[in-house]
Amino acid sequence: MDHRVAVRVNGLAGDERADKPNHGSPGQAVYAYAREDYDWWERELGRELRDGRFGENLTTSGLDVNGALVGERWRVGSTLLEVTGPRVPCVVFRNWLDEPAWVKRFTAARRPGAYFRVLETGMLGVGDEVEVVHRPVESVTVAESFLAYHGDEEFLRRLLAVPGHDERWDRVAERVLGVPS
Repeated sequence: MDHRVAVRVNGLAGDERADKPNHGSPGQAVYAYAREDYDWWERELGRELRDGRFGENLTTSGLDVNGALVGERWRVGSTLLEVTGPRVPCVVFRNWLDEPAWVKRFTAARRPGAYFRVLETGMLGVGDEVEVVHRPVESVTVAESFLAYHGDEEFLRRLLAVPGHDERWDRVAERVLGVPS
């Protein structure tokens, strides 16, 4: 497929986000989900799930998205993306799937996928290789940051020490640790 999509600081061209106050920050410009995690969910739910069903605008294959480190940088096409943290399920996501207790099930599975900020705009398309060009020495994984969001103080403190961490983590720290943002 030759179709290329422009990647801008605020996301992919043509990608709409309905809830911009909660899903519109530059640290949530791109959302990646692994095909392997979809395959796991297909077995759990007993139905097919097409790429993009969870609202991601980048479906990967052969990468452990949840094992990526906050601050890790990926070159995809001509873009440079930086991992900022996990997707946290919400009511809109629940409604897309129409599954009983979906938010609770998604949270318990700890397969959230990763949000990215765009460091270099460019173009990407189906079949582009993902090259990990930087992995920070000290960080937490996407899966660990998901636990931090849900109250794991140790992972949250480690995440707050990551240089350039997304500002939403300061708000999480206020909620979880009582630390002013």
